[in-house]
Amino acid sequence: MRYIKIILAVLLCGLLAAGCVRAGKCKTHYASSKPLTRWWWFARLIKEEDVRYNLDWVKKNGFGGVEIAWVYPLNRKRFYSEPLDTNYLPRQEWLSPEWSAIVAYAKHYADSLGLSCDFTFGTGWPFGDTKVKREDATQTWHEKNDSLKWTYAVVSWEYPKKGYIINHMDQGAFGRYARRMGSALAPALKGSVSGLFCDSWEVETTRIWTTGFGEAFKRSYGYDIYPYMDSIYSRANFDERYDYMKLVSDYVVDMFYRPFAAECRSLGAFSRVQCAGAPVDLISAYASVDVPETEAMLYEPPYSRIVASAACLASKKEVSSETFTCTYGFPKYDEEKKMMDFRLRGKEQVADLKLVADALFANGVNQIIWHGMPFNPVGIDTIMFYASVHVGRKGNLAKDIPAFNSYMTKVCGYMKQGVTFSDVAVYLPVEDSWETGMMKEPDTQQPWAWGEYEMRRTVPPAELRGYNPIWISGNFLRNASVKDKKLVCGDETFSVLYIDASYIDLDALKTVVRFAGNGMQVCLRQIPRQPGKNKSPEFGKLLAELTGMKNVSREFPGKTGIRPLVKGDSLPDFWCRKDGDEYYFFIANPHSMDLHLPLKYGQSLSSDTVRRDLTFNLSGRELKLPVEFRPYQSIILKIGSQGDPEYLDISYDPLVPMTIPF
Repeated sequence: MRYIKIILAVLLCGLLAAGCVRAGKCKTHYASSKPLTRWWWFARLIKEEDVRYNLDWVKKNGFGGVEIAWVYPLNRKRFYSEPLDTNYLPRQEWLSPEWSAIVAYAKHYADSLGLSCDFTFGTGWPFGDTKVKREDATQTWHEKNDSLKWTYAVVSWEYPKKGYIINHMDQGAFGRYARRMGSALAPALKGSVSGLFCDSWEVETTRIWTTGFGEAFKRSYGYDIYPYMDSIYSRANFDERYDYMKLVSDYVVDMFYRPFAAECRSLGAFSRVQCAGAPVDLISAYASVDVPETEAMLYEPPYSRIVASAACLASKKEVSSETFTCTYGFPKYDEEKKMMDFRLRGKEQVADLKLVADALFANGVNQIIWHGMPFNPVGIDTIMFYASVHVGRKGNLAKDIPAFNSYMTKVCGYMKQGVTFSDVAVYLPVEDSWETGMMKEPDTQQPWAWGEYEMRRTVPPAELRGYNPIWISGNFLRNASVKDKKLVCGDETFSVLYIDASYIDLDALKTVVRFAGNGMQVCLRQIPRQPGKNKSPEFGKLLAELTGMKNVSREFPGKTGIRPLVKGDSLPDFWCRKDGDEYYFFIANPHSMDLHLPLKYGQSLSSDTVRRDLTFNLSGRELKLPVEFRPYQSIILKIGSQGDPEYLDISYDPLVPMTIPF
């Protein structure tokens, strides 16, 4: 009887999904705003009864679905000092018919429970496996003009075998990989529409290269990049570095992210992607996929504004987040004990997690993906994933998960209403990051992060706090237009373009001049220079033309006359969406501001009610409200066309232990 129900549910989901896609009426990719959880499948024999055991618990605890991620066997070697254990558990062979069958079973059983089921489009973090040929592998520049191949990391389902990471600058390499992966996933992609996931960029970026890149570079810029490659990150080569990074970005977006999104759609799925860490124009990259995804806390919450901005500019409804990753930092390795220190694993405080979730909501996120749930066979809950909070039957969070999921579901539901609302587009200083090269201040928590191109610490200018500013890159401006003297792009109509950048690309400057000539208000906080090796005399003329226009000012708000959406001393972080004549403000508890990796255990502990006197400027009306934040509480304020405020019920009181558990 169970299997008949599964088949019927799959057929119904498939018909509904297909009809929705054909009619073009899908506003969101997920059936609900309930959080999903990443579901870590460690390399072992996966059994049907264990799949049911896990998914039944997911359904019972208020999740909307799972994302299956295939990773290493549990006894893999993680540190050089550990002995190599080769006694691995049996497992379904990677992409074999047996593997496809158990994956399809998991999807169809999830469908029968009304759960969504997404899949990582590979094993581990970057795409690759043992069947990737050497000529399709990622490349980096070698000093003798000999491209160096990088092997796959040890997080693979196939471990201890090593395979190549695909070349993310070669569409053919991706296509050959995608045909194998898509074919193996095909049985599982029947039924409800699944998301196919691409994780944050964990491919070597230092001097990244591909066959034919040098020739393409010379065609684009008129000079050879070869003499500069060995020292491309030196301070002396900042202009050549800009040209190099610009072409790399075009390659990665056009040869990987856009083909990935297209491949997902051709498989009857949708793409959900983290472009974090990629050497790209982030707005263009995130805008090219179906569901742009951020990550916290490995990327701190303000970074999410870049992701949410791309979604807004490209009319994407959902902004998801891999959430609670390394909330308290990476577990440290104890050299004396020759083991990891997991004192906090399984002991997480839900009030600390709520700080992170609220900070994400205040930066545009409206779909939570827990990180994450380890696959545990029937009767076991001791398998854990080192970098995530423990989602399972035991541990400190178990009793809190249903109520916390209910809270996040409510917030995400409200924050998917209508579209993001802002009156100010702010220029994302991509050119500055590419010219800068190496990070000015290394990240001690994440020593592998080395380039300013990641824009980890890029935040809007402080004077824009009350405006809910939306980032836009110079490259993406070509997708915009001006109507009635306002900048129109995707879901948004902006009254002013705010530019505070040391450099601006010539093509971007041309666009800005053209738009300003059509009446668009521009705030030019500093006089930018032209990046790149080839300087154009046209740049100075365009800049003089721009600065001479009456609708261009060095001051803000200056002549624009626009007022902040929200004004007040010690203004909390917030996000605003507009649905018809109604505005929805998520305003985070002030304790969720300025969160940095790692959080302190118990950082959320508070007994104070915080008051803020806020002024809202909407539709020509001014509304003054005293707003109170009870301990651990954020608020959603709905303001109608007549300025009538309504506090929506998102109350949730997490149980907070008063002692540290060690």
